Amino acid sequence: MSEFVPGELRPAEEPVRLNEGRETETVTVENTGDRPVQVGSHFHFFEINPGLAFDRETAYGMRLDIPAGTAIRFEPGCEREVDLVAIGGDRIVHGMGGLVGGDLDDEAIEARAMERARERGYIAETAGESTEGDE
Repeated sequence: MSEFVPGELRPAEEPVRLNEGRETETVTVENTGDRPVQVGSHFHFFEINPGLAFDRETAYGMRLDIPAGTAIRFEPGCEREVDLVAIGGDRIVHGMGGLVGGDLDDEAIEARAMERARERGYIAETAGESTEGDE
């Protein structure tokens, strides 16, 4: 007879620390849109809804530092700080907002993702960046 009981939960003797040793960042996010936006735990934060304003460059290669299967909801007009953690594993990202499409650690892919983010309105142009009309 087995020592295991079907459905039995056996907690670890020590607490399990999530994302221990991974790079983390904190960013302030504002929902500039007119609808709530919910972001899941493992979505590449850099590529979330362009109606959310925050430092996307800092968020590149990061996801929310929350337990798997959970999400955070950003209400219209509200601002809040969130903790991010580096995406682990092979660090290959496809789909999502269609900005990256490859290895997060490849400098050429990162540069192309930043360019796409600016072109598609994910990163707002600041006053000093515009080159239109310059001669």
